[in-house]
Amino acid sequence: MKLDSLYKLYVEQLKDLYSAETQLVEALPKMAKAASSTELRQAFQEHLAQTKEHVSRLEQIFKGLEYKPTGQKCKGMAGLIEEGEEMIEEDADDDVRDAGLIAAAQRVEHYEISGYGTVRTYAHMLDRAEDASILQQTLDEESETDEKLSMLAESSINVKAQQTQ
Repeated sequence: MKLDSLYKLYVEQLKDLYSAETQLVEALPKMAKAASSTELRQAFQEHLAQTKEHVSRLEQIFKGLEYKPTGQKCKGMAGLIEEGEEMIEEDADDDVRDAGLIAAAQRVEHYEISGYGTVRTYAHMLDRAEDASILQQTLDEESETDEKLSMLAESSINVKAQQTQ
């Protein structure tokens, strides 16, 4: 598809997010399994359920578009997931690995926050108010997840990682 309109750019960006979210559905169980902290494992499992809902919301938006959500691989998310997998495989103390997993997960969240903020803005400009509302809901959840990860890191995980020296 030639990107000759904001609408087509909107569609391409939505496809990118769809790919990102579906990749994340596969990656989060691995991150949860690698986490030694019960709280971190639970956070990853909760975000997995949320991410599946994000995929459903994107599918709902695509029902109102003339395009399908598939056909594009989000290379940015693939790279972020690869970095997370490298952290899982590191020879590291459990608490330090958990701190690294949070860092990897927050990079993912920031990537998603950026993407959802962009498409939400496009939806507003394209007078797609229902899409914008759905995208804002997901954007809010991604921001909440980022905040939860920060609180978990600052209140316990990073503290434990620091004590392993």
